[in-house]
Amino acid sequence: MGAQNGKDLLIKVDLTGDGQFETIAGLRATRVSFNAESVDVTSLESQGGWRELLSGAGVKSAAISGSGVFRDEGTDERTRQIFFDGETPQFQVIIPDFGVVEGAFQVTAIEYAGSHNGEATYELSLASAGALSFVAL
Repeated sequence: MGAQNGKDLLIKVDLTGDGQFETIAGLRATRVSFNAESVDVTSLESQGGWRELLSGAGVKSAAISGSGVFRDEGTDERTRQIFFDGETPQFQVIIPDFGVVEGAFQVTAIEYAGSHNGEATYELSLASAGALSFVAL
């Protein structure tokens, strides 16, 4: 796999709950991370004193963040409303040459900024709120 264009990493939101996803407009930088907690089951009998982990245990989670400029009233308004209503709608993350991750996410933070001689910007953070699905591209 060769280098990928960063603008192809897309975050999409289901605007109306009908399964039609729309890219959150204006994002210039995006990041997705996957995590799995480990459950330590090391004991005095652990071979050679090495740590042992319990397979399949622990909490899995995903976090998404992005930053950009306001470009589209519809997705800006919907994302803001998701935050204030505490909703956990379906999101899709398109990861180029990897796959599509889909599932419920909560908007955990929105930050707005601007300077007098520049554009208004925002930063967005999402946390997984249930099981995620993955489809390879």
